[in-house]
Amino acid sequence: MEQLLLHLIGDYITQSDWMALNKTKNSFACLCHVTLYSIPFYFIASWKALIIIYVTHFFIDRFRLARYVVFIKNFIGDKPKWSDCQVTGYPSDRPLWMTVWLMIVADNILHLSINYLSLRYL
Repeated sequence: MEQLLLHLIGDYITQSDWMALNKTKNSFACLCHVTLYSIPFYFIASWKALIIIYVTHFFIDRFRLARYVVFIKNFIGDKPKWSDCQVTGYPSDRPLWMTVWLMIVADNILHLSINYLSLRYL
């Protein structure tokens, strides 16, 4: 439960609008976000878990890796083309508001899964 609360605080409360808008375009903005995100985990994580949380959060956010997970998931049935799915992982003919939110859900699941495994086993 505390892991979920720390994730929500780190990803939504401590992340400024500047960080959210620039973290996929600028490594410095992403590093600022990831540093603030990771600070609360310092109090409950081993140093190994903290490093994994920090590094994976950087790569997931900086390169918007959730869209690749979504694309691969969708490729199982529809066989969409990447050129049509680059923004969110979903085909561009889907409603943008919906695909953005579904990508955010996938992003949160990636972070929460990695955080859980790191906190539990490291």
